[in-house]
Amino acid sequence: MKMIRAIIRPEKVEDVANALDTQGFPALTKIEVFDRGKQRGLQVGSITYSELPKTMLLIVVDDPDIEQVIETIQHSARTGNIGDGKIFVTDVIETYTIRTGEWIV
Repeated sequence: MKMIRAIIRPEKVEDVANALDTQGFPALTKIEVFDRGKQRGLQVGSITYSELPKTMLLIVVDDPDIEQVIETIQHSARTGNIGDGKIFVTDVIETYTIRTGEWIV
């Protein structure tokens, strides 16, 4: 299993969530975050915004589904402008259900 962390624009969250649900991946966790990226924020005239609001989506998927989920996120989150976000993929070593204590393979 892999964990996908997608940091995207807040206005694209519904588009991404709906696209993932349509593709059969309804479960995700959403966290409001701030980032500044390579550009170290955004400058508008004389005002500099050093941290911009973003949303981080956490999705755990089986290995064969990774490419489909990444493509779905990229397609539905992309605006073509700087600051569209990043996707990080990491291994999930162990998973447990809190209610039952069950270990999930």
